[in-house]
Amino acid sequence: MVATSHDVMPDIELYQPADEATALDLAARLGNEGWLLGGGQDTYGWLKDRNKTPSAMIELTQIDAWKGITETADGIEIGAVTTLTEIARNPLVQSRYGLLAKAASIVASPQIRNVGTLGGNLIQDTRCWYYRRGLDCYRAGGNICYADSPEGLNREHALFGASRCVAVSPSDTAPTLVALDATMVVASAGGQREIPAQDFFVGPDRDILNMTVLNEGEILTAVRIPNTWANAEFYFEKVADRNVWDFALVNIAAAFKTSGGNIEDARIVCGAVECVPRRLEDVESAIRGQARSEATGNSVAEMATAGARPLNYNNFKVPLMQNLVKRAIRG
Repeated sequence: MVATSHDVMPDIELYQPADEATALDLAARLGNEGWLLGGGQDTYGWLKDRNKTPSAMIELTQIDAWKGITETADGIEIGAVTTLTEIARNPLVQSRYGLLAKAASIVASPQIRNVGTLGGNLIQDTRCWYYRRGLDCYRAGGNICYADSPEGLNREHALFGASRCVAVSPSDTAPTLVALDATMVVASAGGQREIPAQDFFVGPDRDILNMTVLNEGEILTAVRIPNTWANAEFYFEKVADRNVWDFALVNIAAAFKTSGGNIEDARIVCGAVECVPRRLEDVESAIRGQARSEATGNSVAEMATAGARPLNYNNFKVPLMQNLVKRAIRG
């Protein structure tokens, strides 16, 4: 008898298309059996834990058309396969859209940023440990949420938007792109569509199995950022248990247009408090015309968390989120 080790990597076909047409054709042909591979930092964890079992992988890192940062007539376009390090260090991003440069610069660790891509950071799956352990929770097609149970460990989970699932979006770059009014460019064998960043991410009330609007056979190929918020006053902060190699407990991305010290317009978005980046539109409306000051921040702090429904172990996120909003507004 020959012993078989459980640790043997399962058979997976690897495709390495060098052009857009081939990649899109493969995505259409393989459907959900074709795992899209960028930097692979999230992929390897899923495979190691045997919780995802694709029959094939489509590596996108050789497609030059989906890499790089280019200036356009009304902003910039960033290929989805561009690494986070490239984004963080790019002079154009740093000078005009420092919010994104800052967020990209603190994802995980330098080694991960060197290979991790913008697209991968945006569409990575949630980090809920029950789901990633392969338990039959709602998100995995079951009929229970282990995190939202009397014994559930839910310190990192949602304050808002729970609908069976209480997992949160783990991306640091997603809130910044919502704040910058970015547009996601999505391609398939059937054509291309553009989706506002705020509409790209979806909660469990709309889709319990997926965190974005991407359909089978579709690939996020680029992100377009308009000049609308170029050179605004930016604020980004991430609070995590560790400064490197960790996901946010709460993060905040904010952009302000000011005149004479008063706020003319604002975008304030929090991450890791909901399954999608949470834009604080009521706060934005309340601070227009007000001074960018500590007093203004204090006046809207509680508004920022109105409707929050803390779980057993994440009550601390409420004052944490309020404090991040106050710090962003005062600058």
